[in-house]
Amino acid sequence: MPLQFADRLDNVETSAIRELFKLLGKPGIISFAGGFPDSAMFDVDGIREAVNTALTEEAGGALQYGATEGYNPLREQLARFMTDKGASDVAPENLIVTTGSQQALDLLGKALISPGDKVFVEGPTFLATIQCFRLYGAELVSAPIDGEGVKVDELEALIAEHRPKFIYLIPTFGNPSGATLNLERRKKVLELAVKYQTLVIEDDPYGDLYFGAAPPPSLLNLSASVPGSRELLVHCGSLSKVLSPGLRVGWMIAPAELLAKATMCKQFSDAHTSTFAQATAAQYLKAGRMPATLAKVRAVYAERAQAMGQALRRELGDAIEFTQPQGGLFIWARLTGAGGKVGDGNELAKRAIEKGVAFVPGAPFFCANPDLATLRLSFATADVAKIEEGVARLAQAL
Repeated sequence: MPLQFADRLDNVETSAIRELFKLLGKPGIISFAGGFPDSAMFDVDGIREAVNTALTEEAGGALQYGATEGYNPLREQLARFMTDKGASDVAPENLIVTTGSQQALDLLGKALISPGDKVFVEGPTFLATIQCFRLYGAELVSAPIDGEGVKVDELEALIAEHRPKFIYLIPTFGNPSGATLNLERRKKVLELAVKYQTLVIEDDPYGDLYFGAAPPPSLLNLSASVPGSRELLVHCGSLSKVLSPGLRVGWMIAPAELLAKATMCKQFSDAHTSTFAQATAAQYLKAGRMPATLAKVRAVYAERAQAMGQALRRELGDAIEFTQPQGGLFIWARLTGAGGKVGDGNELAKRAIEKGVAFVPGAPFFCANPDLATLRLSFATADVAKIEEGVARLAQAL
């Protein structure tokens, strides 16, 4: 007898990115497809020191079961980390530790979404968010963006029409768009949250990866200047892109009532995030190594982003258009079809694999009305020489 799966799985497809990875075993492939940091950037010595300190000073806590809300020394360090970045009134009890920021999104889906609820996401947005929210039955509505983030006038019109359960944004160096919401629009988003009493979720895994000038303050930081907005704001953070994805340490700052519901849902999921990983992260933050680590990765990724931008302009010319990123891990580009070149991202992805280079076509990042000419290129894991070679191969595939 065939297995009978839950109806909710009918709305979810296998990740296009995961499927693409199956093709990357071909020898000599240069990959611009992954959304992960370069493992060469990991502060192995600092993490080893943190592990040793955790096992020396707090072995019982690091190796034992822990509180679902999180290991308290880490919650204290994360509260201090957020305060140092300009957030006001963040105390350990205002946040829970999650198994990566991905789990925070899953917990929000479990706690907030009933089948048929309207949920806003950017067009385009993080692919896993689309899959996660659809799994819980959300009806996703795409909010249009440009190079400066979500278009707030159009966002307000959509809010007035649909009255969403919540709005999900990646305001800083978005995945995949690379866009950063400007300061004026950030304030407007918070004002709209208050005006329409609509919850806003700020996902911020990339905000520390800026090149040159720092981005505008986070929505969390700005909420102190917009009365009533803090009670309608969730902030999700992660150490995955700046320290190590393998630790699987993220966090969520949210109103107390929502944190309580999310904690209850987390009890059913994993009881708690690995206490060993949490104790390691706590010791790392306590040791004060993060500023130097961030300075290093910013410099490396800035060089690679510049190299990729220059190579794309040189090799592909007017067949591609993009905004040079000021942070994050990605270039979001659009094929123009100029000169009779390929204008479809899916078609170019197939041709590119044959030439020995991989990227992710842009269509899966849209919850509706995908732009088939788009593509996402990650510059994080290839050095400058590989970036230049990979882009040259990409030009051959056109």
